[in-house]
Amino acid sequence: MRLLSLIALLCFLAIVAAGCGGDDNGDTGSSSSSDTSTTEQSSGGGGGGGAAQTLKLSADPSGALKFDKSSLTAKAGKVTIVLDNPSSLPHAVEIEGNGVEEESGTIGEGETTKVTATVKPGKYEYYCPVDGHKAAGMTGELTVN
Repeated sequence: MRLLSLIALLCFLAIVAAGCGGDDNGDTGSSSSSDTSTTEQSSGGGGGGGAAQTLKLSADPSGALKFDKSSLTAKAGKVTIVLDNPSSLPHAVEIEGNGVEEESGTIGEGETTKVTATVKPGKYEYYCPVDGHKAAGMTGELTVN
């Protein structure tokens, strides 16, 4: 009888210990500069909600107030612009137009940031919202089909 009670207690403790585990997915919510994908597609169709896309953008490494691309193209739905900053100046990226206004955090040299927006077909502006950068020409056009 004593052996049976000991086995039951050990089984109970094993079940409790298995239920007390932590979150193993490793997602800390931070972005990584090692992401090399340019577009991610999810299943679904039409209606402006089918595709989730990641677009790459970089600040000029010489310090000029411009992006490496003056235009980007995406499909309607969720779009993320990932900005890499090889410049010694701080930068960020903002998407604006058609009722959308989303801004990333400002980053320094060697850092990466991202902004995500749900967009419909049309034209949007992306630009660096750091003081004076947009006025100096650090802008581009996002065309959504």
